[in-house]
Amino acid sequence: MQAGYVYVPYSSLESVIEHSKENYYLALRQTQQSIRSDAQNWQPWLMFFMHALQQQKRRLAAKVEREKGALAVLSELAVEILDYVRDHGRVTTRDMVRKTGASPNTLKTTFGGLVKKGLLVRHGGGRSIWYGLP
Repeated sequence: MQAGYVYVPYSSLESVIEHSKENYYLALRQTQQSIRSDAQNWQPWLMFFMHALQQQKRRLAAKVEREKGALAVLSELAVEILDYVRDHGRVTTRDMVRKTGASPNTLKTTFGGLVKKGLLVRHGGGRSIWYGLP
């Protein structure tokens, strides 16, 4: 893993707006009322948008802090797996046996721990199991 880099799933501005629909529509209506006049007032919409961005930043910062804590206790092998899946989109036990030389049993345990922590999602079954990011 690169120094200082922490993988965190994205933070959605759409989600922030969804949680404040009333304010969204109020700001939109207030701005639309003046749009065709000589005294256009963009302030309600711009203020809503700036507050939404601020809220998204707060959510993402909290998420990054939680992830830092989770990643701090991961083994070197677990971090290597997360790096691989981030770079390739998916990973299998066979990929990591080739890359690291770790035993399949060790990898199975490590993958299971990453799934339990919500850092990976398991797909498929049997010999076709692969893991991806949530």
